[in-house]
Amino acid sequence: MPGWLWAFPPPSILGSMKEWALYLLGSLVLAGVAIVFTFFGPYHETGIASWYGPGFDGNYTANGEIYDMEGISAAHKTLPFGTVVRVVEIETGRSIVVRINDRGPFVEGRIIDLSKGAARELGIIDKGITQVGLRIVRWPDRAKP
Repeated sequence: MPGWLWAFPPPSILGSMKEWALYLLGSLVLAGVAIVFTFFGPYHETGIASWYGPGFDGNYTANGEIYDMEGISAAHKTLPFGTVVRVVEIETGRSIVVRINDRGPFVEGRIIDLSKGAARELGIIDKGITQVGLRIVRWPDRAKP
């Protein structure tokens, strides 16, 4: 048998290589779709965001953690604790990923309260409130209480 023939795999391997390539391609497409939806998919909720900090720093949050106003976290009325959310400012398109660890806001018309650190990253400290869209990045692990 000529030496160059060994450069090609036997036909029995070609079938499995095609299947493997299709599997890999399909996996990459699904991963791409998931990433696109995380950044550009429909919003879970839209409304007004505000931030809170002074007067609450060092107190316990609703899930029992100690609130750090300079940290990156948020309060939401109904999302489960531990939910990771991308908060997108509608006007600028800037976004930040936060974890829900508290309840609120308790002002009518507002959908999320950001920690001061998260508000600073989003660039809304001076505005105080802004129109946002929320995208769920990850739901909490059900094994945790």
